[in-house]
Amino acid sequence: MKKVADSLEKLVFIVCPVRNMKEEEQKFLQDYVSQLEAQGYKVHFPPRDTNQNDSVGLAICSQNRDAMQKSDEVHVYWNASSEGTKFDFGMLFMSEKPLVLINKKDVQRTPHKSFENVLLELDARYRFG
Repeated sequence: MKKVADSLEKLVFIVCPVRNMKEEEQKFLQDYVSQLEAQGYKVHFPPRDTNQNDSVGLAICSQNRDAMQKSDEVHVYWNASSEGTKFDFGMLFMSEKPLVLINKKDVQRTPHKSFENVLLELDARYRFG
């Protein structure tokens, strides 16, 4: 039988780089995940929770899709050079899950259409809408 607290537990999926993640990004994200979990969130953190042993990448994408579909909200650490981050952002957009932009201070609005502008807009809508 589920405890009442379990049924209220929010599930968060983290979109972030995995391959070629910089050491400072890894430390920042591990701290971020630890803070969420200390607050009672259940977090799917792909570097830790998605099996990365996949020479094609389809299994990784499928695991992330399934975990994202089960989540209540998705937190994004944006790194424009990460192909996986862009792919997962596309899945997030299609899922219409609430988005929290983790590193908002590092994401600059551009004068032209861009993923950065979309991220900033979705983050603002979720936080204030």
